Amino acid sequence: MPYSFQALFSRVRRSMRNTIPGIMDRLDTDKPLLLDGALATELQQRGYDISGPLWSARILLDDPQSIRQLHLDYLRAGADCLITATYQATFPGLLEAGLNSQQAAEVLNRAVRMAVEARQLLVDDPLRSSDRPAPIIAASIGPYGAYRHDGSEYTGDYGLGLTQLADFHRERIHQLAVSDADLLACETIPSLLEAQALVKVLAEVPSTPVWLSFSCRDGQHICHGERIADCGQLLNEVPQVVGIGINCTAPQFVEPLIENLRAQTEKPIVVYPNSGETWDGGSRSWTGTASCEDFVQAAQRWRAAGARLIGGCCRTGPEHIRALATAFPR
Repeated sequence: MPYSFQALFSRVRRSMRNTIPGIMDRLDTDKPLLLDGALATELQQRGYDISGPLWSARILLDDPQSIRQLHLDYLRAGADCLITATYQATFPGLLEAGLNSQQAAEVLNRAVRMAVEARQLLVDDPLRSSDRPAPIIAASIGPYGAYRHDGSEYTGDYGLGLTQLADFHRERIHQLAVSDADLLACETIPSLLEAQALVKVLAEVPSTPVWLSFSCRDGQHICHGERIADCGQLLNEVPQVVGIGINCTAPQFVEPLIENLRAQTEKPIVVYPNSGETWDGGSRSWTGTASCEDFVQAAQRWRAAGARLIGGCCRTGPEHIRALATAFPR
């Protein structure tokens, strides 16, 4: 087995903080649960360099308290759920950066700890309403393309088979499944094959709740070209999947994507698209304009279409979540 995986299996396992029924109870609400917004692009807005292969995971090594502060900023803006800074924190990537396997595992644990500490700071705030439940923490599992750091999470053209993809994801999933997070968030998945690989590995930790969300190229297809409806059909049959959705996608595609998913599943729909700006790979910059007002108006349509968890991905920030909290009062 690669890295320290055998040692990882030999540890005494413990459950995540919430069971699958417990998470489903949290999601069974008439009011939408608000996710946080972007982590990497917001750190970049705050002056941090995320240009290297580790992307935002670099900040877990250099200045983890800044991630805790960003988590807290999202919670204070009204987020009900934090997504950890583990999207690009993979065992292969961290080993290539010079860490050993034990240090890599500690980076993953540190990411979860930053979210847990931010949540505790919020819960301990005497000005916070005591009848609000504690926020949920979702441990991010990014796609193989994020590790490659070449944009292939928006194509899914990896040249790998099912077994290879499963092997890549296995150690991080097992590590985060025994963390203090409440569930796993497998996100920005570009292909049905990668979803199948994730489902294969998740079956090894069957008591772990998880949502899976896809990067999509239009209102019907995920980035690699498969129909979002087929992804919904696959995941509808997986008991530990507590949510299915869309992220890192242009906002204008979200409503028809929700409708296509709704035709295949009654599971909660998760949506957290980009701000509406467009990434220019040539200049490596964002172009176009997008306002919080436009984002909120679109979010109201997503809610009407059936979305139950709503937040933002690239180029959204605490101001977007604050605007959503105003639009969807608790």
